[in-house]
Amino acid sequence: MNKVLLIDDDVELVSMFQEYLEQEGFEVKTAHDGEAGTAAALTGQYAIAILDVMMPRMNGLETLRRIRAASRMPILMLTARGDDTDRIVGLELGADDYVTKPCTPRELTARIRAILRRTAGTPLDQLASAPLVVGQLTMWPEQRRATWSGATLELTSTEFNLLEVLARNAGKPVSKNILSEQGLGRPMARFDRNIDVHLSSLRHKLGTLADGRSCLQTVYRMGYQLIKD
Repeated sequence: MNKVLLIDDDVELVSMFQEYLEQEGFEVKTAHDGEAGTAAALTGQYAIAILDVMMPRMNGLETLRRIRAASRMPILMLTARGDDTDRIVGLELGADDYVTKPCTPRELTARIRAILRRTAGTPLDQLASAPLVVGQLTMWPEQRRATWSGATLELTSTEFNLLEVLARNAGKPVSKNILSEQGLGRPMARFDRNIDVHLSSLRHKLGTLADGRSCLQTVYRMGYQLIKD
């Protein structure tokens, strides 16, 4: 599915992005405020939503909160350059990634494609049809489904991607660069906190080990590790 929902009140910018994305083979629907954007997103017709933070009637963060309460569709946030607070809050609310404005249509398209590649159910290797089991965690990559002790884990698309990378490397530290490249589909930028925020969310969603420790550990100067036990 190549249908993109673009939610932004900047009519001129939206028109430019829409024209470029349609030339790249996407079908684009636009909304110019959070309420209309939420209603469109929850129809289930779109592969991804592009969501601006600053909008009238209902801002992007509240829009994100309402969409995420009912849907796990991939969401890419558009944030003002240098506004770290909005980026971090957006990621904590379940955004999959963000792009800082101003950005070029080419950059936006590349981010969209990176997210869609990672949410298309394509396995990280050719042997991904069988369940991936690490302790109490079970993942079905092709179905984009995961459980902990039999209970379904409600993960965003990016959280699923990152957890899959960690599960395939269980017992070994995985660097933030590798997590960004394999989980987000792009190299990690300088001062990028995406990985840390997503992994913090995963810690809260995953269960603990028998001794009460989190199964997801930070390895100093090396990255993150999913404990096998």
